Amino acid sequence: MPQTSYWQKSTFSDGGDGNTCVELAATSPTTLRLRESETPHTQLTTTHAPLTHLIRELKSARSHNT
Repeated sequence: MPQTSYWQKSTFSDGGDGNTCVELAATSPTTLRLRESETPHTQLTTTHAPLTHLIRELKSARSHNT
């Protein structure tokens, strides 16, 4: 039976039911899945540590460019 995931939209999405955001779902205590709402069947699977590292790097780059 396929696992049902609870997808959360990014706080940077345009709100509503639009298809312009990144969504995240925890599929186990250690596994996370990401997808673009425009292409929900294409998903990236990762764990907390690499995703945390990516987010920190993106925030750091953004703060250096403002």
